[in-house]
Amino acid sequence: MTDQLTVSVLGTGIMGAAMARNLLRAGHTVRVWNRSRDKAEPLAVDGAHVAGSAEEAVRGADAVLTMLYDGPAVLDVMRQAAPGLRPGTAWVQSTTAGVDAVADLAAFADEHGLVFFDAPVLGTRQPAEAGRLLVLAAGPADARDAVAPVFDAVGSRTVWTGEDAAAGSATRLKLVANSWVLAATNAAGEVLALAKALGVDPDGFFDAIADGPLDMGYLRAKADMIRDDALTPAQFAVDTAVKDARLIVEAGEANGVRLDLAAAGAERLARAAALGHGEEDMAAAYFASFEEKASG
Repeated sequence: MTDQLTVSVLGTGIMGAAMARNLLRAGHTVRVWNRSRDKAEPLAVDGAHVAGSAEEAVRGADAVLTMLYDGPAVLDVMRQAAPGLRPGTAWVQSTTAGVDAVADLAAFADEHGLVFFDAPVLGTRQPAEAGRLLVLAAGPADARDAVAPVFDAVGSRTVWTGEDAAAGSATRLKLVANSWVLAATNAAGEVLALAKALGVDPDGFFDAIADGPLDMGYLRAKADMIRDDALTPAQFAVDTAVKDARLIVEAGEANGVRLDLAAAGAERLARAAALGHGEEDMAAAYFASFEEKASG
């Protein structure tokens, strides 16, 4: 296999579209499909072929990359694509699907003779658009060269977590990382909400922690998005964060761990979505601190 591949990208939301563009910039032939075709059409300008069906998108592909909402959505789309799949095709599964779903997807891959890679990514819109995602991957060592050009195009680094993709070791690491990201995001919103309630200038808080162990670039970045009313376009949407938070809580429960902060964070994000902030950046969990939809 040469370094120039034909890659099918199924799912062209915030992350999938950015990944497709970076694959095109790397010189690969890219076919894209999205359930709502209007989200895929802009990629035609960049040189992608916009397929009318998932089956059409995957036909003859060297690699298939899935970046959809959740595990059931991935399985549904791959079943639609099945008639176009050929044995030996590499399947890079980058959706945050949850531990149980990975086993189901791996079983589908085995049934259709696909080479399955559990490969979620860490990063939001900006690193995705810059091709600077961190790829967390599990899959057979003897097939990794086949997907290296894909990972190199979309990410700055690949961390291999194991050879048995069905075990979901990459997804497990992704859930652990996301638990920290979501906790930090919710904390940033609560800091600003409490400051507002107590009449404290947030700058006083940031000055107090500046350059110390409590300071964190991510805290400042999310706080700035809230303070500057820069929640759209979303780096990572509230609606998707709700789904990830629930996967984290479910994973903890399934393994005998009570994740109180994650459970509260999931409820907080869901409340923000109910207030109308579902398509905004997950920093909009800030608004869950107020009974009614608020503004900066």
